[in-house]
Amino acid sequence: MRFLLMTTDAGPDDAQPDERLQREMGRFIEETAKAGVLLATGGLEPYGTRITSSGGKVTVTDGPFTEAKEGVVGFALVEVRTREEAIELSKRFYSIVGDGAGVIKQVFGPDDPFPGQ
Repeated sequence: MRFLLMTTDAGPDDAQPDERLQREMGRFIEETAKAGVLLATGGLEPYGTRITSSGGKVTVTDGPFTEAKEGVVGFALVEVRTREEAIELSKRFYSIVGDGAGVIKQVFGPDDPFPGQ
């Protein structure tokens, strides 16, 4: 099962990671990547571009978006056996980085049954 672990709150804008955090996060990333659990990870630009489609018309709007209070600032795509394993990975992440918030969502592919089907 694949899950997208999204960080929606990165803490203060001026907070810089210390050496301990960088070392521990580096070990965590290396360990999960070698185990084949971590498929991709990265940070995201704060503003982005919004695409909307309505009535056959596509609109493109550049950010920032004032109504986006919980924008995704980082992500990890993982492959695990259960949602509980994804939750445990997220708990390990927050035990390293400290305060923050995030969302975990299962990723469905062409061969995955969508819930309720």
